[in-house]
Amino acid sequence: METNLPIYIGKDAIPNLIQYCENQHLGRFTLVADQNTYPVLGKAVEDAFRAHGFDVNTVILSGQEIIADEHTIMQVLVRASKEERVYLAVGSGTITDIVRFVSHRARTSFISVPTAPSVDGFTSPGAPLVIARLKQTIPAQPPAAVFADLATLSAAPHPLIAAGFGDMLGKYTSLADWKLGQLLWGEPHSEHVAQRTRQALQVCVDHAQEIGKASEEGIHGLMNGLLESGLCMLEFGNSRPAAGAEHYLSHYLEMKLLRENRPAILHGAKVGVACILVARYYEQIRLLTRQQIAERLKAAALPDRAQEIQRIKAGYGPIAEQIVAEQAPFLEMSQHSYGLLKQRIIDHWADILEIASTVPTSQELVDLTRKVGGPVNAKMIGLGEDEMALGLEYSHYLRNRFTILKLSRIVDIR
Repeated sequence: METNLPIYIGKDAIPNLIQYCENQHLGRFTLVADQNTYPVLGKAVEDAFRAHGFDVNTVILSGQEIIADEHTIMQVLVRASKEERVYLAVGSGTITDIVRFVSHRARTSFISVPTAPSVDGFTSPGAPLVIARLKQTIPAQPPAAVFADLATLSAAPHPLIAAGFGDMLGKYTSLADWKLGQLLWGEPHSEHVAQRTRQALQVCVDHAQEIGKASEEGIHGLMNGLLESGLCMLEFGNSRPAAGAEHYLSHYLEMKLLRENRPAILHGAKVGVACILVARYYEQIRLLTRQQIAERLKAAALPDRAQEIQRIKAGYGPIAEQIVAEQAPFLEMSQHSYGLLKQRIIDHWADILEIASTVPTSQELVDLTRKVGGPVNAKMIGLGEDEMALGLEYSHYLRNRFTILKLSRIVDIR
């Protein structure tokens, strides 16, 4: 898949955006922002476009908390004009995902104009949406281009900046989970994409101190890393390079908050805390020998399908049927196929230990997160330890993918 899309990060984002639109012979636009991002950058874009004679239809989403769900998508669709227009997504992750989906279904393109370096999804092809209370990634499209104003990004609220770093920190566990999935579950994998993702992560880790200060150098490095991670998802064709157990835990908690009508928590903040917790499982894996694992697996019985479905119902409530369908490949394993999986774990234990060695310790991740002023535990993001425990217990059901939480359940690591 072609991933060579125009990207600009700097102080002259709006003039460069206008020049790009003129070069592409674009003249009609639908600008989508919310009540926070419109005064921060949306109005400046709108005014500059109109001053150049562009036709701009502006949609400012209402509400203090914007969720990428059916309600908000309908707000954009109802206020869309009948003429063909290119969409401008002026905002961070949620605005981008809404516009990504709407523009794709409208069979037109969109341009991303980020207002905060808070997520890695700006350049990805999928739109994480909440549909019928289930968090799912819907195939859509990447932006035609990205124009990021460095001054706006650097002035973003610090929790958003820390959330972007947390989203990137999650690549430590997502990359390890992805390799586990290839090794034990036969999932498609690309070493080239994995290396690109790891390099993007390293850029952010190397700039952690500067990111914590919100310096232009640090924010430029963070935004570069976030965009590159999204491009890696685009090249591979889905979110697997950038999302593992830490993201599924975050998604589980997000859906729980929605069901309980509680305030949302920044995606990257949840991912950062989840990554620290997931890293502890990799720490425990590193302590086990092949012989110890063989003994544990000898005692590991095939999970009972009926009992597993009851667990899913307990963990997911009204959306349990959708989760059961997603988990069909695991739920329908036979004694034979489960035995083969256990044997693969034993045979590849040295490889699994090598994968585990790529994940820093939970304390090292805490130290990195503190450098940028991000949250490091459940309490700091407004959740209870019991809620995080529920997430660790049930989030592995969310996707038909193999993660450290699946492995830990099989080999009885708590």
